[in-house]
Amino acid sequence: MSHRKTLLAASIVASLCLAGALHAQDATQTGDNATTPRTDRDKVKQLGTVTVTGIRNAETESLETKKAFDSHVEVVTAEDIGKLPAKNVADTLQRLPGVNISSSSASEGGFDESDRVSLRGTAPSLTQTLVNGHSIGTGDWFVLSQVQTVGRSVSYSLLPSEIVNQVVVYKSSEAHLVEGGSAGSVDIITRKPLEFAKPMTAEASIGGVYSDLPGDTKPQFSGLFNWKNDGGTAGVMVQAFYEKRSLQRNGQEVVGGYLPTTIGGNTVYYPNEIGAVLFTQQRERKGGVIDIEFKPTDNLTLDLNGFYSKLKADNFNRNYMMWASSALANGGVLTPGSIDNNVVTSGSISGGTGAYGVYDQISRPGAQSESKYLTLDADWRVTDHLTLKGQVGTTRGTGSSPTQDVMELGTAAGAGASWDMRGLDKPINWTLGGDNSSTSGIRPDMGWIFGGQGIKVKDKEDWAQFDGELAFDDGAISSLQFGARYAKHTRQNPSEIAQGPDFATNWTDPAAYPTNVQHYPGDFGSSLGGSFPGPIWYWTPGQLAAIDDAFANRDPVSRFYFNDVYKVEEKDSAAYLQLNFQSGIASGNVGVRYIKTKENIGYTSTAPDAEATTVTGPITGSAFGDYYWNTYQTSYDKFLPSANLKFALTDDVLLRFAASQTMTRPDYSALAGYVSADDLTHTGSGGNPKLKPLVSSNFDAALEWYFSPRGLVSAGVYAMNLKDYVNFGNEVRTFKDMQASEAAGQDVFNDYLISVPHNVDGKVRGVELNYIQPIGDNFGVQANYTYADAHATGDVPLQGTSKNTYNVSGYFENQRFNARVSYTYRSEFYAGVSRTDTYFQQGIGNLAASVGVQLTDWMSLSLDAMNLNNPKLKYYTQNAAYGKQPYAFYVNGRQYYLNLRFKF
Repeated sequence: MSHRKTLLAASIVASLCLAGALHAQDATQTGDNATTPRTDRDKVKQLGTVTVTGIRNAETESLETKKAFDSHVEVVTAEDIGKLPAKNVADTLQRLPGVNISSSSASEGGFDESDRVSLRGTAPSLTQTLVNGHSIGTGDWFVLSQVQTVGRSVSYSLLPSEIVNQVVVYKSSEAHLVEGGSAGSVDIITRKPLEFAKPMTAEASIGGVYSDLPGDTKPQFSGLFNWKNDGGTAGVMVQAFYEKRSLQRNGQEVVGGYLPTTIGGNTVYYPNEIGAVLFTQQRERKGGVIDIEFKPTDNLTLDLNGFYSKLKADNFNRNYMMWASSALANGGVLTPGSIDNNVVTSGSISGGTGAYGVYDQISRPGAQSESKYLTLDADWRVTDHLTLKGQVGTTRGTGSSPTQDVMELGTAAGAGASWDMRGLDKPINWTLGGDNSSTSGIRPDMGWIFGGQGIKVKDKEDWAQFDGELAFDDGAISSLQFGARYAKHTRQNPSEIAQGPDFATNWTDPAAYPTNVQHYPGDFGSSLGGSFPGPIWYWTPGQLAAIDDAFANRDPVSRFYFNDVYKVEEKDSAAYLQLNFQSGIASGNVGVRYIKTKENIGYTSTAPDAEATTVTGPITGSAFGDYYWNTYQTSYDKFLPSANLKFALTDDVLLRFAASQTMTRPDYSALAGYVSADDLTHTGSGGNPKLKPLVSSNFDAALEWYFSPRGLVSAGVYAMNLKDYVNFGNEVRTFKDMQASEAAGQDVFNDYLISVPHNVDGKVRGVELNYIQPIGDNFGVQANYTYADAHATGDVPLQGTSKNTYNVSGYFENQRFNARVSYTYRSEFYAGVSRTDTYFQQGIGNLAASVGVQLTDWMSLSLDAMNLNNPKLKYYTQNAAYGKQPYAFYVNGRQYYLNLRFKF
């Protein structure tokens, strides 16, 4: 037995012994000394139904709820969310200790809205997101998140803050929680009709959002209506939300990485495909919640709850690049200006006949994501001591890219180019000869037509769940919780058509393309702090659609792209027991959850997998070659113990301890990914169906002083030992080069450097500090800091670990005015593998503010400002041969939300 398992078992046995000792002690107590069963747990439930108004009251309720929990949690309430500069649930959570957010899920770079949540220095896939205690299907609008980097995390872009009644972040585990969050769980609790104070409630918000980079204003609306009868036995709540906004991101990317060449007999590296990247998007988020609650008897409550959210995300990406490798391969001569750490940090290329530039324009009309669920709950208080609950539910998520209109062009043949690198904090200055403002230098014959069509990824789960609780009147054992759950989960992309040039057309003729063009914004370079070619031209999405309609081959048989087709089916069974105890100054719980998972993993390959359970093929007809459909079937089961112990040293000082084992299943793309090879850079990534689930052994301790109703000082430490963490390693494999083969008219094979997931071990150690201080009746400040130190086997970094994270905020509130300003910072973190290299996001700080005024008893006005400091997202790549080098830079600008709110 491993050392960490011994420690975990000892911790849980100690908790059981303590519970038994307390039970024996409590059995001798009578009269006023007798313990009231389930006091703290009942208080948690009661607090969840309290209606609060104002920042101060919301903060009081959040702290009271946190204090009442036996496990280690953080709590945010609805009113507090309404007074925060927050547009989705992730915006809210990032200001809690131990919580990090990111604004992207794959290698697309960051945007202006928080999209993923992670806990305690781990990747987002290790954090379980629940709604009312159940899982939720999700989807992604970005194509790489649909077919290449397909994780277990939930897109918070689909979860507007308006739906929230309360959010509970579980940092320590309990047996009754649905498994999946090795680092912890986020439970988003929505409103219920019978919890409203008045028989009829109506709320609405109408306003607009101004984004300063695109320079326009779009509308937004949310509304809620709730009715319940006078007897409080029936109620209906209907909620709707709508938001439309423009997004623009200016950026620079070094898409081709750093390639070797020889100068003076020495191997040096030069940046390839330095690009000026302009991304624009129209986002439209709409949806709603409906909840019908009915109490046919005093002891039976039925609830039907449904949620729907859809994000339309049409987007257009332009990347105008200096193509150094093409110039050098076709007679160009490199003249270095300076060489640092084996990298040509400044230089120029001249001569030859090759394209010095390559230009990708990619329009994705119809890109969207969607999430929805429907649940039916029954809560039956059988006796004063026994409560039974049942739930059946279904959830669906989709991510769609129905069309990608793409044109890749060679440009500036023989025109010359230069660059000047300025370190990791500043974009690379670069020039490209020829005319960058018109189509006069385009070379379609040096480019390509690519892009997947008809992508619709489905994420669905159907489940049934049963829970019970048996309460005890006497003794320290307050109650026994028990239950079981069965779920069937499927994630799949059944089809994709990868377009290519129609060789029967004149697609290589420059005269066949439109000459009327648009241009990048005039301040594009200055917004990033760099000097680039300009003004750069581009076609409109409509022109790209017409070009692909004329020149692209989208035949559903010959262009079937099996590389991105996958299917993962999981049948998950679980059962648990949890003992809750309370006596004197001690309370807590100890329990175990048993899980069993059966997996059926479907994936494609160019050769049959000898270790697969079934193999179908060869399947012919695709221009990308013959392929095989493999299925790999496996199963595993785990016992996941947990224990939480809380000591009330005084009425206001608490000491907490927790130990548990938690589990996260591997990401879908890690399990079922076909090896995706990039013909331009000869790199790629693949999957591994034999991956084991990650099991984390967790330890947690915290000391909390609630020195006032709105005041808290706390310090905590935590440790996570990660067994079978998934990391990546590089392997050289030989594949058919599809682009070169089509151009040559015969098979061409090349070596590719492929990143493959495999199981390793890891660990996380951390410290959390939190300080909440009221100042008089109207002011308050909050500050927290999280330290995380994390490594995987071989002392390699864990994905998503920021060593230092801190948040500082202050607020003012009286009867008429409220204001809050918040600053959040996280230090650099490992973001993943891009092509052959690891890449990191540098430290990033974000300033946000909100102000509000109560105009009447039923009407208020608010202004929220996001990204006020106009943060620049910076990424760098790291390789043993040339160290750290710049990878990407992005700015998204600032956003301002003005809303008029009504409440009756």
